[in-house]
Parts: sequence; structure tokens; C-alpha cells
Amino acid sequence: MTTLEFHSFLRSCLKKDEKLEEFILRCEYVSGQYEGTQGFTDLSIKLKQLEIENSINNRVFYFAIPPSIFIPVACAINNCARSQNGWTRVVVEKPFGRDLESAQQLSRQLATSFREEELFRIDHYLGKEMVQNLMVFRFSNSIFEPLWNRHHVKCVLITFKEDIGTDGRGGYFDNYGIIRDVMQNHILQIMALVAMEPPISSAARDVRDEKVKLLRSVAQLKLEDVVVGQYGPSKDQTKKGYLDDPTVPRGSITPTFATAVLHVNNARWAGTPFILKCGKALNERKAEVRIQFHAPATQLFTNQPQNELVIRVQPNEAIYWKFVSKKPGLSCDLEQTELDLTYHSRFEIKGGLPDAYERLILDVTRGDHNLFVRDDELEVAWQIFTPLLKQLEQKRIQPIIYEFGGRGPSESDLLLQKYNYSRNLDYFWKPTPKL
Repeated sequence: MTTLEFHSFLRSCLKKDEKLEEFILRCEYVSGQYEGTQGFTDLSIKLKQLEIENSINNRVFYFAIPPSIFIPVACAINNCARSQNGWTRVVVEKPFGRDLESAQQLSRQLATSFREEELFRIDHYLGKEMVQNLMVFRFSNSIFEPLWNRHHVKCVLITFKEDIGTDGRGGYFDNYGIIRDVMQNHILQIMALVAMEPPISSAARDVRDEKVKLLRSVAQLKLEDVVVGQYGPSKDQTKKGYLDDPTVPRGSITPTFATAVLHVNNARWAGTPFILKCGKALNERKAEVRIQFHAPATQLFTNQPQNELVIRVQPNEAIYWKFVSKKPGLSCDLEQTELDLTYHSRFEIKGGLPDAYERLILDVTRGDHNLFVRDDELEVAWQIFTPLLKQLEQKRIQPIIYEFGGRGPSESDLLLQKYNYSRNLDYFWKPTPKL
């Protein structure tokens, strides 16, 4: 591909904008091979030609490449393409290994080429608007701190649901599965922000220190606290099952759905279950946090629904508090309603919310590590899930088959009931329309 062909490709992909042409003209295409150093030497020569008028030249390398070649590419960049008069930073996409051992090996090998402050392990969920708002919501509103503990919170449910299957990506997905692909990173990062202690400042080091302390407090996962599933065909047979994907190995037992209950052994959360739930080919696309509170000590009214704080990450970003109110009229009947902060109705958002990657790449150029995963944070995350993954694979635990487009295995609902999560089937939240 030539640079002109690359420009044409970009025009076909990007939204029309008054600065689009200005951006495209700043783009260059350099072809080369991952193996060896010649391609990276050619890249550096091209960069020097573009940088010739600058006194300081900074370089960001984004590893949107197979994990198997992270290390040779990192070595080649270090040897041939580092900036000589500015900083060099490397963005690494997940997966960061398959288990604790491979993650540690990857970290050690990357450390031979780049310092920790030069590495940005990107988890795009940390760049989402509502995940960003978790710290502000928790630590800028004094009403929540007295309630944010085991004395008031009955359980926490963090959910990630997709309404699509692997769609031809089964070959890649089958090497990892839903626990490695989503639970060990996206959902666990959200849990850490929900449950961590207040950091001494908003600086990246202080925030990540608290996340690591929280994750180190998580007890070892028990197999009886886990449900794994795999989607089959839809009820009407219009959607194929996971094993029908030609890129998926025959007889695969890789989970496409998982629910796991984590326990945090610290003074704030001891006894409060954190339920992590994620899956593909479910009935809807959404990601949210549900914090459910204990019932009042004295029950003056019968059939009283639970108070629940819901943080809707996507779609229809919102924060709403479910509480109980008297129905208008002469009776004393109760009804569950909500205090609702739906983003798109409350705020004037011109052009939509920033994309998660947009925010994160900007932070890379600023050198802000707040929304990126540190090496010890990655290690402790794998310490939580590696024993479970080994049990599932060594014992060849068969995933429970569930219908494409359903809610997932019924055993997952039973696990939630075991830990006293209450689901109100009579309540349906609707985003507040913009006035």
C-alpha cells in the first residue's frame, strides 16, 4: 500500500469533518516486516524526515499486533526507532498474557526494552465516561462514604453483556475465553474503582496503589462460586451456536459466559459479595454496576423492594437510585421509582461523548498513567483468576449451554440468589428523555 492509497482508505473509514483533510495529509504509510530490524530502521528514517524541523521529537508506538510478536517488535523499536531528542512511549493492547506466569514473563521481557513509565497497558473500559465518573461520584459526594461499606451494602453486581456472538472471531476467542477476555480485565478494573479505599490524591501512582491494595485483599476464588456457559443456537434457530462457528475447534469447552463471586477480606467489605457477570450472545448489550443495599432494620411495610444504586456504563450512560415511594392517592401502596441522572438528558453533549480510545490516547501523549494498568496491578489480577482457569481447564469443566439471545444459564441466577441478590421483575428503567 502506498501513502496515497492509505489516504483513500482513511477517507472511506472516517467521519466527514472540516479538519479531515488536514489530518489525512499528516498521515504516512511505511511498509515493513515484523521480523528483523530493517523495517523499523526504514520507519525511523521516515520519521526523521518528518521531524527535521522540530527541536523535540516524541514518538508513540501502538501495539495493535498479535501478542506473540510483542517482544521482537519492542526490541526492534528500542534498538532502531527510539526518539533521540524526546520521549518514546509504547501502548500495549490486551491480552497481557494468558495467566500469571505468561503475564510475568511478558512484563520481564518488555522491561528489557522499556521502563515502566514508558509502557501504557491499555484497557479501553477505563476510558469510558461512566468509569471515569466512578471516582468523582464516590469521593466528591459526602453522602455516599458513610453508606459505602458492608454495614449498608448487601451485594455488588457488575455486569457486561453483549448481544452478539464471536462472529467469525471464534478462532481468536477460543484461545482466551470470556474470563480472560472480559472478566479478568474490564470488569475487575471496574470492581477495583468501586471498592478501593480513597487515594491520598488523584495522581496516577496513588490511585493505582489503592487499586492494587484492594485486589490483594480478594480471597481465592472457589469453583462452587463460579458458573460458566457457552451459547448454543437461538430458540428459533436463526442464530448459530458457538460450536457452529467454523473457526472454533470441534468440541471446544471454552466459556462464552461466566459469573463469579469474589470476596474482599478487608474491614470495609468483609462479608459483602462482589458478583462479576459477563457473556456473549445474550439478550441485550449493556455494562453496569448495581450496588444493592440491606433492607431497613424494621419492616413497617410488606413487600418492600430493595434500594439499589445503578451506574450504567453503556449504552444510555446514567446513574439512578432506585427507592421506594408511596403511590399517589388514598391507598398506602408502595412503588419502586428512581432518582435519575441520565447523561444525555441532563447534559448538553455536543457531538457525543468522547470515545474511550480518544481519551486514552490523549493521556498517553500527556504521560498520564491514571487510566492504564501497572505491572503489579496486572500481576495481582492474574493471581486472582489463574487458579480458577487452571481448574476449569485441567478438570475439563463443561460449560452450560444457553440459548443465543437469552439471559444466560439459569444456574447463574441461582448463584445470585445464593448471595441474596434480589431482582425486581416488576421494575423496568427507561432513560429519561431529553426535554
